[in-house]
Amino acid sequence: MKTRSDARVGAVILAAGGSTRMGEAKQLLRLGESTVLGQTLENVRRAGVDEIVLVLGSSAEAIRQQLPLSTIEGLKIVVNQAYERGMSSSLREGLAALERHVVAALIVLADQPFIRPETLDRIVDRHRRSHAQIVIPSYKGFRGNPVLLDRSVFSEVMALDGDMGCRAIFGSHLEGIVKVEVEDVGILLDIDNQDDYERLQRFGHSREEERAVIEAATREPRMIPGLEESASRSDELIIVGGQAVAIALMKLGKLLNFTVTVVDPLLQISDLPPGVKLLNALDFSLLPGASERYVVVASHGKFDEEAVEQALHVQSAYVGLLASNKRGQEIRRSLERKGEPAEKLANVRVPAGLDIGAESSEEIALSIMAEIVSRRRAKRKE
Repeated sequence: MKTRSDARVGAVILAAGGSTRMGEAKQLLRLGESTVLGQTLENVRRAGVDEIVLVLGSSAEAIRQQLPLSTIEGLKIVVNQAYERGMSSSLREGLAALERHVVAALIVLADQPFIRPETLDRIVDRHRRSHAQIVIPSYKGFRGNPVLLDRSVFSEVMALDGDMGCRAIFGSHLEGIVKVEVEDVGILLDIDNQDDYERLQRFGHSREEERAVIEAATREPRMIPGLEESASRSDELIIVGGQAVAIALMKLGKLLNFTVTVVDPLLQISDLPPGVKLLNALDFSLLPGASERYVVVASHGKFDEEAVEQALHVQSAYVGLLASNKRGQEIRRSLERKGEPAEKLANVRVPAGLDIGAESSEEIALSIMAEIVSRRRAKRKE
């Protein structure tokens, strides 16, 4: 296939959000000698893109004033006055601002300051070689950002509404999607809350912390050494993700005598409760044998579709997704287009758990474990 080496590619940097979970503009948080947004901009500048559009919204004037002149030189800055309507409004503003000769655009999130310029170049190169409509980077099976969109899908993305990102159109373009495997953990590192910021702030200037994160992420895609030998043929609880609900599920799973395995790209075994196993690659074929597998995807929207797909491929007795009904329907439609049988997809529980009015992370975990125990008891009676 002929490459389009002269095709002009742009980048849209989304920095309009209100940072409600941070309580302050995360774009301006200090990161080493720069800021979160400043470092993201520098990485994009060093990549081989022809145009950069920066979309501001909340705190637009404060952000503009604090960015060094050298950083904003040559940028096209647009302000999304409707930023409170969600990400779709910023996507619309950013794509509309690109020059007409731009054939594709990287959609870059402002809170991902550790993506290497060469990773961005690799995504762009894959688009030029493949003519794909959408290019998605992944790291050991875990989907990351930024996504590259061909101009042929701009109109669909610009028609989205609410807090919907590019992912909303993926299901309609399965044959036009190309995934590119990259050796860059930065595509998975973002800043959603204060804990993320503190961890990544250390990552930015502490060599020890940086080594710890990289070692966790670059570990060979297998079970942590020494644990695979101890695996028994007991029922296994597999938890994808490592945040609050996942931690509560780990503890309840051990209490209820499940073999518990966590699947996450960045966690280390020292982060987990005693006796919990860890897999740092999204590849369920690496898991040891089990009598029955009960899978809970609690990754807060990150690589959730891929995790559900993996769970279906290993014939899981239970697949639960911690997400809204709307997101569940999107995943079912997408996987059905990939050839997954409708009857298997109908058994995916979304949202996972029994309706007990759960609100806290612990209560949500309890509702999910109650549903799993009910399913396990029913299977034993079959």
